[in-house]
Amino acid sequence: MRVKRQKKNRRTVRFFTVCFGFRQPYKVLCDGTFVHHLVTNEITPADTAISDLLGGPVKLFTTRCVLAELQKLGNDFSESLEAAQMLSTATCEHEETKTATECLSEVIGNKNSEHFFLGTQDAEFRKKLQQESIVPLVFGLRNILLIDQPSEFQRQTANSSEKKRLNMTEREKKMLEKQTARILASNKEEGTSEYEQWETPRVVSTRNGLGVMDRPQFKRKRAKGPNPLSCMKKKKESSSEKARSISKTETKSSAEKEKKEGTPKRRRKRSKKGKSGPEKTD
Repeated sequence: MRVKRQKKNRRTVRFFTVCFGFRQPYKVLCDGTFVHHLVTNEITPADTAISDLLGGPVKLFTTRCVLAELQKLGNDFSESLEAAQMLSTATCEHEETKTATECLSEVIGNKNSEHFFLGTQDAEFRKKLQQESIVPLVFGLRNILLIDQPSEFQRQTANSSEKKRLNMTEREKKMLEKQTARILASNKEEGTSEYEQWETPRVVSTRNGLGVMDRPQFKRKRAKGPNPLSCMKKKKESSSEKARSISKTETKSSAEKEKKEGTPKRRRKRSKKGKSGPEKTD
């Protein structure tokens, strides 16, 4: 169960980082109830526990209105007040002190431009923020820290922001219209029509000054040599075979030389010993 819970928390953090641009180190804005919960359940050090939850380095913040509210609560919240004073304070623009919920809602706003995570134990305040603003909410359950899943309002705003990124804005449309007007004006001066500019590009010559063809030239596939791995290796000749081949080449060369010099061929003389002439009669 612990692994599934950790995966779910990391998935929600990834949703806010991808869709709304939350970056490390994550800034966590804490109210008095959240600080008191950390102190009573001894979730210390708080920054390491929250960094393990979010999967990255963390900076903890609070406001002066939250500190003033903790002071009014008395001695029961003295330890939580000391812990809250150790955190860095985020600037709230209002001059007079307000309640913690009003102060935090003004600091975060609807768009949450500072990309704050909010740590609070107030369930009603969490529901209100999920329906109005883009803020990931961190809360504690005994000695465990959790993150609220993104609401329908937050998912719809993420989808609408993606559609805006895909479509052109009015400023981009005006810039495109100006650029097209300039191109058309320059084409009219050169004498080219609108159809030639946008549909069929003009080709003046098949070759440019460097002698390179404008159109791509495709090479025909030609037959290649045999695969050397599939061919049989030549047998090595022995010394006797080498001598025979040398003698054959020598005889051929001598015969060719005789032909070139024009020497007559030797004729074989036949002996007439076996032949007897006609016998003489007395």
